Amino acid sequence: MKKILIVDDEDNVRYSFRKFFRDNETSISEASNGLEAINILKKETFDLVLMDIEMPGISGLEAIQRVKVIHPNLPVIIMTAFGTTERVIGAMKYGAFEYIEKPFDIERLKTLVKEALSIKVLSNNELSRNEQTQNIHPGEIVGQSASMKEVFKMIGRVAAADVSVLISGESGTGKELVARALHRYSDRTEKPFIAINCAAIPDNLLESELFGYDKGAFTDASQPKPGKFEQANGGTLFMDEIADMSLTLQAKLLRVLQDGTFERLGSNKSISTNVRIVSASNKNLEQAIAEGRFREDLFYRLKVVTITIPPLRMRAGDIPVLANYFLARYTNEMKRPATSLPPESLDLLMNHHWPGNVRQLENLIKRTILLSKNNVITPDLLESELKSDIKNNQQTQKETRLAIPSDLDAYDGHLYKYVIEQTEKELVEKTLHHTRWNQAKASRLLGISRAMLYERMEKFKIHQQENSEN
Repeated sequence: MKKILIVDDEDNVRYSFRKFFRDNETSISEASNGLEAINILKKETFDLVLMDIEMPGISGLEAIQRVKVIHPNLPVIIMTAFGTTERVIGAMKYGAFEYIEKPFDIERLKTLVKEALSIKVLSNNELSRNEQTQNIHPGEIVGQSASMKEVFKMIGRVAAADVSVLISGESGTGKELVARALHRYSDRTEKPFIAINCAAIPDNLLESELFGYDKGAFTDASQPKPGKFEQANGGTLFMDEIADMSLTLQAKLLRVLQDGTFERLGSNKSISTNVRIVSASNKNLEQAIAEGRFREDLFYRLKVVTITIPPLRMRAGDIPVLANYFLARYTNEMKRPATSLPPESLDLLMNHHWPGNVRQLENLIKRTILLSKNNVITPDLLESELKSDIKNNQQTQKETRLAIPSDLDAYDGHLYKYVIEQTEKELVEKTLHHTRWNQAKASRLLGISRAMLYERMEKFKIHQQENSEN
Protein backbone atom coordinates (compact mmCIF):
# COMPACT_ATOMS: atom_id res chain seq x y z
CA MET A 1 0.00 0.00 0.00
CA LYS A 2 1.45 3.35 -1.11
CA LYS A 3 0.85 6.26 1.26
CA ILE A 4 0.57 9.76 -0.20
CA LEU A 5 0.09 12.98 1.77
CA ILE A 6 -1.69 15.87 -0.03
CA VAL A 7 -0.95 19.30 1.42
CA ASP A 8 -3.08 22.17 0.03
CA ASP A 9 -5.30 24.85 1.57
CA GLU A 10 -7.93 24.50 -1.19
CA ASP A 11 -10.62 21.89 -0.50
CA ASN A 12 -11.35 21.34 -4.19
CA VAL A 13 -7.69 20.53 -4.93
CA ARG A 14 -7.54 17.93 -2.16
CA TYR A 15 -10.86 16.50 -3.33
CA SER A 16 -9.55 16.19 -6.90
CA PHE A 17 -6.49 14.33 -5.70
CA ARG A 18 -8.62 11.98 -3.58
CA LYS A 19 -10.58 11.05 -6.69
CA PHE A 20 -7.52 10.88 -8.91
CA PHE A 21 -5.52 8.54 -6.66
CA ARG A 22 -8.43 6.46 -5.39
CA ASP A 23 -7.53 2.78 -5.80
CA ASN A 24 -6.90 -0.33 -3.70
CA GLU A 25 -3.13 0.19 -3.69
CA THR A 26 -2.96 3.81 -2.51
CA SER A 27 -3.81 5.44 0.79
CA ILE A 28 -4.42 9.22 0.76
CA SER A 29 -4.01 11.53 3.76
CA GLU A 30 -4.62 15.28 3.75
CA ALA A 31 -3.37 18.46 5.39
CA SER A 32 -4.69 21.97 4.79
CA ASN A 33 -1.46 23.78 5.66
CA GLY A 34 2.25 23.24 6.21
CA LEU A 35 2.16 23.04 10.02
CA GLU A 36 -0.57 20.40 9.94
CA ALA A 37 1.48 18.39 7.43
CA ILE A 38 4.58 18.56 9.64
CA ASN A 39 2.62 17.30 12.65
CA ILE A 40 1.28 14.39 10.60
CA LEU A 41 4.76 13.51 9.33
CA LYS A 42 6.10 13.43 12.89
CA LYS A 43 3.69 10.57 13.63
CA GLU A 44 3.48 8.69 10.32
CA THR A 45 5.66 7.69 7.39
CA PHE A 46 4.67 8.25 3.77
CA ASP A 47 5.96 7.29 0.34
CA LEU A 48 5.26 10.68 -1.27
CA VAL A 49 4.13 14.22 -0.39
CA LEU A 50 2.38 16.55 -2.83
CA MET A 51 2.59 20.08 -1.37
CA ASP A 52 1.28 23.46 -2.47
CA ILE A 53 3.79 26.31 -2.34
CA GLU A 54 1.31 29.08 -1.36
CA MET A 55 -0.53 28.33 1.91
CA PRO A 56 -1.56 30.28 5.01
CA GLY A 57 0.92 30.18 7.86
CA ILE A 58 4.22 28.82 6.62
CA SER A 59 4.87 28.52 2.89
CA GLY A 60 5.52 25.29 1.05
CA LEU A 61 9.20 26.22 0.74
CA GLU A 62 9.53 26.59 4.50
CA ALA A 63 7.49 23.45 5.11
CA ILE A 64 9.65 21.34 2.80
CA GLN A 65 12.76 22.36 4.77
CA ARG A 66 11.15 21.11 7.98
CA VAL A 67 9.90 17.95 6.29
CA LYS A 68 13.41 17.14 5.11
CA VAL A 69 14.68 17.35 8.69
CA ILE A 70 12.13 14.72 9.76
CA HIS A 71 12.37 12.50 6.66
CA PRO A 72 15.48 13.48 4.62
CA ASN A 73 14.76 11.10 1.76
CA LEU A 74 10.99 11.47 1.45
CA PRO A 75 10.07 12.57 -2.11
CA VAL A 76 8.16 15.88 -2.14
CA ILE A 77 6.52 17.21 -5.30
CA ILE A 78 5.83 20.95 -5.06
CA MET A 79 2.63 22.33 -6.64
CA THR A 80 2.56 25.97 -7.70
CA ALA A 81 0.34 28.34 -9.65
CA PHE A 82 3.30 30.65 -10.19
CA GLY A 83 6.25 28.78 -11.69
CA THR A 84 8.77 31.58 -11.34
CA THR A 85 12.48 30.91 -11.56
CA GLU A 86 13.01 31.86 -7.90
CA ARG A 87 10.32 29.49 -6.68
CA VAL A 88 11.57 26.61 -8.80
CA ILE A 89 15.18 27.13 -7.71
CA GLY A 90 14.07 27.43 -4.09
CA ALA A 91 12.01 24.24 -4.25
CA MET A 92 14.85 22.22 -5.79
CA LYS A 93 17.41 23.75 -3.42
CA TYR A 94 15.46 22.58 -0.39
CA GLY A 95 15.16 19.04 -1.71
CA ALA A 96 11.95 18.90 -3.75
CA PHE A 97 11.79 15.90 -6.03
CA GLU A 98 10.15 18.02 -8.74
CA TYR A 99 7.58 20.76 -9.15
CA ILE A 100 4.38 20.93 -11.20
CA GLU A 101 2.34 23.98 -12.18
CA LYS A 102 -1.40 24.52 -11.76
CA PRO A 103 -3.61 23.77 -13.63
CA PHE A 104 -2.14 20.29 -13.68
CA ASP A 105 -1.09 18.33 -16.74
CA ILE A 106 -2.53 14.98 -15.67
CA GLU A 107 -0.12 12.87 -17.74
CA ARG A 108 2.89 14.76 -16.39
CA LEU A 109 1.55 14.38 -12.86
CA LYS A 110 1.11 10.62 -13.35
CA THR A 111 4.67 10.36 -14.62
CA LEU A 112 6.12 12.34 -11.70
CA VAL A 113 4.24 10.33 -9.11
CA LYS A 114 5.32 7.05 -10.69
CA GLU A 115 8.96 8.18 -10.79
CA ALA A 116 8.90 9.35 -7.18
CA LEU A 117 7.33 6.14 -5.90
CA SER A 118 9.78 4.02 -7.92
CA ILE A 119 12.76 5.87 -6.43
CA LYS A 120 11.31 5.45 -2.95
CA VAL A 121 11.15 1.68 -3.48
CA LEU A 122 14.62 1.50 -5.02
CA SER A 123 16.49 3.42 -2.36
CA ASN A 124 14.71 2.07 0.75
CA ASN A 125 15.56 5.41 2.26
CA GLU A 126 13.10 5.41 5.14
CA LEU A 127 14.67 2.32 6.70
CA SER A 128 17.43 2.48 9.26
CA ARG A 129 20.68 0.79 8.29
CA ASN A 130 19.85 -2.41 10.18
CA GLU A 131 16.29 -2.47 8.86
CA GLN A 132 17.60 -1.73 5.40
CA THR A 133 20.05 -4.61 5.30
CA GLN A 134 17.38 -6.98 6.59
CA ASN A 135 14.80 -5.95 4.01
CA ILE A 136 16.92 -5.61 0.87
CA HIS A 137 16.79 -8.72 -1.26
CA PRO A 138 19.64 -10.04 -3.43
CA GLY A 139 19.61 -8.24 -6.75
CA GLU A 140 18.45 -4.87 -5.42
CA ILE A 141 20.64 -1.79 -5.68
CA VAL A 142 22.08 -0.53 -2.40
CA GLY A 143 23.04 3.09 -1.94
CA GLN A 144 22.08 6.34 -0.24
CA SER A 145 24.67 8.74 -1.66
CA ALA A 146 23.65 11.71 -3.79
CA SER A 147 25.24 10.17 -6.90
CA MET A 148 23.33 6.91 -6.46
CA LYS A 149 20.09 8.81 -5.91
CA GLU A 150 20.67 10.34 -9.33
CA VAL A 151 21.01 6.81 -10.73
CA PHE A 152 17.76 5.82 -8.99
CA LYS A 153 16.07 8.90 -10.40
CA MET A 154 17.21 8.07 -13.92
CA ILE A 155 15.90 4.52 -13.52
CA GLY A 156 12.56 5.90 -12.37
CA ARG A 157 12.41 8.28 -15.31
CA VAL A 158 13.28 5.90 -18.13
CA ALA A 159 12.19 2.45 -16.91
CA ALA A 160 8.73 2.72 -18.45
CA ALA A 161 9.86 4.65 -21.54
CA ASP A 162 10.74 1.48 -23.49
CA VAL A 163 13.85 2.99 -25.12
CA SER A 164 17.34 1.54 -25.46
CA VAL A 165 19.58 2.36 -22.50
CA LEU A 166 23.38 2.30 -22.36
CA ILE A 167 24.87 1.78 -18.90
CA SER A 168 28.46 2.90 -18.41
CA GLY A 169 30.75 2.42 -15.45
CA GLU A 170 33.87 0.66 -14.26
CA SER A 171 33.94 -3.10 -13.72
CA GLY A 172 32.26 -4.13 -10.50
CA THR A 173 29.99 -1.09 -10.12
CA GLY A 174 26.74 -3.03 -10.62
CA LYS A 175 25.71 -2.44 -14.23
CA GLU A 176 23.61 -5.61 -14.39
CA LEU A 177 21.73 -4.60 -11.22
CA VAL A 178 20.75 -1.34 -12.92
CA ALA A 179 19.65 -3.26 -16.01
CA ARG A 180 17.50 -5.56 -13.87
CA ALA A 181 15.98 -2.56 -12.09
CA LEU A 182 15.09 -1.00 -15.45
CA HIS A 183 13.32 -4.23 -16.37
CA ARG A 184 11.62 -4.64 -12.99
CA TYR A 185 10.09 -1.16 -13.08
CA SER A 186 9.12 -1.29 -16.77
CA ASP A 187 5.91 -2.48 -18.39
CA ARG A 188 7.85 -5.59 -19.48
CA THR A 189 8.36 -6.80 -15.90
CA GLU A 190 6.24 -9.93 -16.39
CA LYS A 191 8.27 -10.93 -19.46
CA PRO A 192 11.78 -12.47 -19.50
CA PHE A 193 14.99 -10.68 -18.54
CA ILE A 194 17.87 -12.30 -20.43
CA ALA A 195 21.52 -11.35 -19.84
CA ILE A 196 24.54 -12.16 -22.00
CA ASN A 197 28.19 -11.17 -21.62
CA CYS A 198 29.57 -10.44 -25.07
CA ALA A 199 33.18 -10.66 -23.85
CA ALA A 200 32.80 -14.08 -22.23
CA ILE A 201 31.71 -15.96 -25.36
CA PRO A 202 33.99 -16.57 -28.36
CA ASP A 203 32.86 -14.58 -31.38
CA ASN A 204 31.99 -17.65 -33.46
CA LEU A 205 29.62 -18.84 -30.70
CA LEU A 206 28.17 -15.45 -29.79
CA GLU A 207 26.19 -15.21 -33.02
CA SER A 208 24.45 -18.53 -32.37
CA GLU A 209 23.83 -17.53 -28.74
CA LEU A 210 22.12 -14.33 -29.84
CA PHE A 211 20.18 -15.51 -32.88
CA GLY A 212 19.91 -19.28 -32.35
CA TYR A 213 20.31 -21.95 -35.02
CA ASP A 214 18.34 -24.51 -36.97
CA LYS A 215 18.98 -28.23 -37.06
CA GLY A 216 21.94 -28.97 -39.34
CA ALA A 217 23.32 -25.41 -39.23
CA PHE A 218 26.68 -26.92 -38.24
CA THR A 219 28.09 -30.32 -37.32
CA ASP A 220 26.80 -30.55 -33.75
CA ALA A 221 23.46 -28.85 -34.41
CA SER A 222 21.31 -31.97 -33.98
CA GLN A 223 18.34 -29.94 -32.72
CA PRO A 224 17.16 -26.37 -33.36
CA LYS A 225 17.89 -23.89 -30.59
CA PRO A 226 16.32 -20.47 -30.03
CA GLY A 227 18.73 -17.60 -29.33
CA LYS A 228 18.60 -14.88 -26.72
CA PHE A 229 16.46 -12.63 -28.92
CA GLU A 230 13.76 -15.28 -29.08
CA GLN A 231 14.06 -16.11 -25.39
CA ALA A 232 13.73 -12.44 -24.45
CA ASN A 233 10.79 -11.71 -26.76
CA GLY A 234 8.48 -9.22 -25.06
CA GLY A 235 11.04 -8.58 -22.35
CA THR A 236 14.53 -7.15 -21.92
CA LEU A 237 17.87 -8.32 -23.35
CA PHE A 238 20.87 -7.09 -21.37
CA MET A 239 24.08 -7.14 -23.43
CA ASP A 240 27.10 -6.64 -21.18
CA GLU A 241 30.52 -5.60 -22.52
CA ILE A 242 28.98 -4.61 -25.84
CA ALA A 243 32.29 -3.04 -26.96
CA ASP A 244 33.81 -6.50 -27.41
CA MET A 245 31.35 -7.54 -30.10
CA SER A 246 32.86 -7.93 -33.59
CA LEU A 247 31.97 -5.49 -36.34
CA THR A 248 30.16 -8.26 -38.23
CA LEU A 249 27.88 -8.99 -35.30
CA GLN A 250 27.42 -5.28 -34.67
CA ALA A 251 25.95 -4.97 -38.17
CA LYS A 252 23.51 -7.83 -37.48
CA LEU A 253 22.52 -6.32 -34.14
CA LEU A 254 21.89 -2.98 -35.84
CA ARG A 255 19.49 -4.66 -38.24
CA VAL A 256 17.52 -6.17 -35.35
CA LEU A 257 17.26 -2.75 -33.72
CA GLN A 258 16.13 -1.17 -36.97
CA ASP A 259 13.76 -3.83 -38.31
CA GLY A 260 12.95 -6.04 -35.34
CA THR A 261 13.76 -9.13 -37.44
CA PHE A 262 16.59 -11.66 -37.72
CA GLU A 263 17.32 -15.19 -38.98
CA ARG A 264 18.62 -18.16 -37.07
CA LEU A 265 21.91 -19.62 -38.27
CA GLY A 266 21.22 -22.07 -41.08
CA SER A 267 17.82 -20.58 -41.90
CA ASN A 268 16.45 -17.98 -44.32
CA LYS A 269 13.22 -17.53 -42.37
CA SER A 270 12.84 -14.12 -40.76
CA ILE A 271 11.79 -14.07 -37.13
CA SER A 272 10.21 -11.00 -35.57
CA THR A 273 11.12 -9.98 -32.05
CA ASN A 274 10.01 -7.28 -29.64
CA VAL A 275 12.92 -6.81 -27.25
CA ARG A 276 14.15 -3.87 -25.25
CA ILE A 277 17.94 -3.62 -25.46
CA VAL A 278 19.88 -2.54 -22.41
CA SER A 279 23.63 -2.60 -23.03
CA ALA A 280 26.67 -1.92 -20.89
CA SER A 281 30.36 -1.26 -21.26
CA ASN A 282 33.30 -0.37 -19.05
CA LYS A 283 35.18 0.88 -22.12
CA ASN A 284 35.10 4.23 -23.87
CA LEU A 285 32.83 3.61 -26.85
CA GLU A 286 33.58 6.99 -28.41
CA GLN A 287 37.25 6.02 -28.52
CA ALA A 288 36.34 2.62 -29.95
CA ILE A 289 34.42 4.42 -32.72
CA ALA A 290 37.41 6.64 -33.46
CA GLU A 291 39.61 3.55 -33.70
CA GLY A 292 37.17 1.80 -36.06
CA ARG A 293 36.26 -0.91 -33.54
CA PHE A 294 32.66 0.12 -32.96
CA ARG A 295 29.94 1.28 -35.33
CA GLU A 296 28.83 4.85 -34.80
CA ASP A 297 25.29 4.17 -36.04
CA LEU A 298 24.91 1.30 -33.56
CA PHE A 299 26.28 3.47 -30.77
CA TYR A 300 23.52 6.04 -31.22
CA ARG A 301 20.90 3.31 -31.44
CA LEU A 302 22.03 1.87 -28.13
CA LYS A 303 22.42 5.12 -26.19
CA VAL A 304 19.03 6.76 -26.49
CA VAL A 305 19.52 7.24 -22.75
CA THR A 306 22.80 6.78 -20.86
CA ILE A 307 23.05 5.91 -17.16
CA THR A 308 26.51 6.27 -15.63
CA ILE A 309 27.26 4.42 -12.41
CA PRO A 310 29.85 6.12 -10.18
CA PRO A 311 32.79 4.06 -8.87
CA LEU A 312 32.71 3.16 -5.19
CA ARG A 313 35.57 5.54 -4.35
CA MET A 314 33.34 8.40 -5.53
CA ARG A 315 30.50 7.42 -3.18
CA ALA A 316 32.29 6.42 0.00
CA GLY A 317 29.20 7.26 2.03
CA ASP A 318 27.60 4.08 0.66
CA ILE A 319 30.37 1.83 2.02
CA PRO A 320 28.83 1.35 5.51
CA VAL A 321 25.43 0.54 4.01
CA LEU A 322 26.92 -1.87 1.48
CA ALA A 323 29.20 -3.53 4.05
CA ASN A 324 26.35 -4.13 6.49
CA TYR A 325 24.11 -5.35 3.70
CA PHE A 326 26.69 -7.90 2.52
CA LEU A 327 27.35 -8.87 6.13
CA ALA A 328 23.67 -9.63 6.77
CA ARG A 329 23.18 -11.32 3.43
CA TYR A 330 26.15 -13.68 3.49
CA THR A 331 25.99 -14.65 7.15
CA ASN A 332 22.46 -15.82 6.31
CA GLU A 333 23.30 -17.48 3.00
CA MET A 334 26.39 -19.24 4.35
CA LYS A 335 24.55 -20.19 7.56
CA ARG A 336 27.10 -18.43 9.75
CA PRO A 337 26.39 -16.90 13.17
CA ALA A 338 25.71 -13.17 13.31
CA THR A 339 29.02 -11.43 12.55
CA SER A 340 29.89 -7.91 13.65
CA LEU A 341 31.90 -5.17 11.94
CA PRO A 342 33.43 -2.86 14.61
CA PRO A 343 33.81 0.89 13.92
CA GLU A 344 37.60 0.49 13.60
CA SER A 345 37.11 -2.06 10.83
CA LEU A 346 34.58 0.14 9.12
CA ASP A 347 37.11 2.99 9.15
CA LEU A 348 39.53 0.79 7.20
CA LEU A 349 36.86 0.12 4.60
CA MET A 350 36.04 3.82 4.34
CA ASN A 351 39.67 4.71 3.67
CA HIS A 352 40.33 2.07 1.01
CA HIS A 353 40.49 3.03 -2.69
CA TRP A 354 38.40 0.08 -4.01
CA PRO A 355 39.79 -0.43 -7.52
CA GLY A 356 37.43 -3.41 -7.86
CA ASN A 357 34.43 -1.35 -6.74
CA VAL A 358 31.35 -2.93 -5.13
CA ARG A 359 32.29 -6.41 -6.35
CA GLN A 360 35.60 -6.19 -4.49
CA LEU A 361 33.87 -5.06 -1.28
CA GLU A 362 31.31 -7.85 -1.62
CA ASN A 363 33.99 -10.53 -2.03
CA LEU A 364 36.02 -9.09 0.85
CA ILE A 365 33.05 -9.22 3.25
CA LYS A 366 32.18 -12.74 2.12
CA ARG A 367 35.77 -13.87 2.64
CA THR A 368 36.24 -12.24 6.04
CA ILE A 369 32.99 -13.71 7.35
CA LEU A 370 34.50 -17.15 6.80
CA LEU A 371 37.91 -16.18 8.23
CA SER A 372 36.68 -14.21 11.25
CA LYS A 373 37.28 -15.41 14.80
CA ASN A 374 34.53 -15.17 17.40
CA ASN A 375 32.29 -13.83 14.64
CA VAL A 376 33.99 -10.43 14.58
CA ILE A 377 35.66 -8.96 11.49
CA THR A 378 38.59 -7.40 13.30
CA PRO A 379 40.80 -4.59 11.94
CA ASP A 380 43.84 -6.87 11.75
CA LEU A 381 41.93 -9.40 9.64
CA LEU A 382 40.76 -6.65 7.31
CA GLU A 383 44.23 -5.13 7.09
CA SER A 384 45.64 -8.50 6.09
CA GLU A 385 43.00 -9.08 3.43
CA LEU A 386 43.19 -5.53 2.08
CA LYS A 387 46.97 -5.76 1.85
CA SER A 388 46.55 -8.96 -0.13
CA ASP A 389 44.20 -7.18 -2.52
CA ILE A 390 46.63 -4.25 -2.80
CA LYS A 391 49.58 -6.58 -3.42
CA ASN A 392 47.70 -8.43 -6.16
CA ASN A 393 46.68 -5.15 -7.76
CA GLN A 394 50.24 -3.80 -7.60
CA GLN A 395 51.59 -7.01 -9.10
CA THR A 396 49.12 -6.71 -11.95
CA GLN A 397 50.12 -3.10 -12.49
CA LYS A 398 53.79 -4.06 -12.38
CA GLU A 399 53.30 -6.81 -14.95
CA THR A 400 51.51 -4.41 -17.29
CA ARG A 401 53.67 -1.36 -16.58
CA LEU A 402 53.09 1.48 -19.00
CA ALA A 403 55.74 1.65 -21.71
CA ILE A 404 56.53 5.33 -21.14
CA PRO A 405 59.52 6.45 -23.25
CA SER A 406 62.32 8.45 -21.62
CA ASP A 407 62.33 11.07 -24.38
CA LEU A 408 58.77 12.40 -24.25
CA ASP A 409 59.43 15.19 -26.75
CA ALA A 410 60.23 12.64 -29.43
CA TYR A 411 56.58 11.58 -29.38
CA ASP A 412 55.08 15.05 -29.47
CA GLY A 413 51.44 14.88 -30.57
CA HIS A 414 51.06 11.11 -30.32
CA LEU A 415 52.54 10.17 -26.94
CA TYR A 416 49.23 8.93 -25.52
CA LYS A 417 48.56 6.69 -28.52
CA TYR A 418 52.10 5.27 -28.41
CA VAL A 419 51.95 4.38 -24.70
CA ILE A 420 48.51 2.76 -24.94
CA GLU A 421 49.45 0.69 -27.99
CA GLN A 422 52.76 -0.49 -26.49
CA THR A 423 51.07 -1.46 -23.23
CA GLU A 424 48.33 -3.31 -25.10
CA LYS A 425 50.93 -5.14 -27.18
CA GLU A 426 52.83 -6.25 -24.06
CA LEU A 427 49.59 -7.47 -22.45
CA VAL A 428 48.55 -9.49 -25.50
CA GLU A 429 52.02 -11.03 -25.87
CA LYS A 430 52.24 -11.97 -22.18
CA THR A 431 48.77 -13.54 -22.21
CA LEU A 432 49.55 -15.60 -25.32
CA HIS A 433 52.80 -16.85 -23.77
CA HIS A 434 50.93 -17.67 -20.55
CA THR A 435 48.36 -19.76 -22.44
CA ARG A 436 51.02 -21.39 -24.66
CA TRP A 437 49.43 -19.70 -27.67
CA ASN A 438 45.97 -21.11 -27.00
CA GLN A 439 44.02 -18.24 -28.58
CA ALA A 440 40.63 -19.35 -27.22
CA LYS A 441 41.98 -19.33 -23.66
CA ALA A 442 43.88 -16.07 -24.23
CA SER A 443 40.79 -14.26 -25.54
CA ARG A 444 38.81 -15.55 -22.56
CA LEU A 445 41.45 -14.32 -20.09
CA LEU A 446 41.64 -10.94 -21.80
CA GLY A 447 37.86 -10.66 -21.96
CA ILE A 448 37.81 -9.98 -25.70
CA SER A 449 36.53 -11.91 -28.70
CA ARG A 450 38.70 -14.24 -30.77
CA ALA A 451 38.24 -11.89 -33.71
CA MET A 452 39.50 -8.94 -31.68
CA LEU A 453 42.49 -10.95 -30.43
CA TYR A 454 43.39 -11.93 -33.99
CA GLU A 455 43.05 -8.31 -35.10
CA ARG A 456 45.40 -7.21 -32.30
CA MET A 457 47.95 -9.93 -33.22
CA GLU A 458 47.94 -8.70 -36.81
CA LYS A 459 48.14 -5.05 -35.81
CA PHE A 460 51.12 -5.60 -33.50
CA LYS A 461 52.70 -8.29 -35.73
CA ILE A 462 52.61 -10.88 -32.95
CA HIS A 463 53.33 -14.33 -34.38
CA GLN A 464 54.11 -17.52 -32.54
CA GLN A 465 57.19 -18.47 -34.50
CA GLU A 466 58.73 -15.10 -33.72
CA ASN A 467 57.76 -14.85 -30.08
CA SER A 468 57.45 -18.34 -28.65
CA GLU A 469 59.84 -19.33 -25.92
CA ASN A 470 62.25 -22.16 -26.58
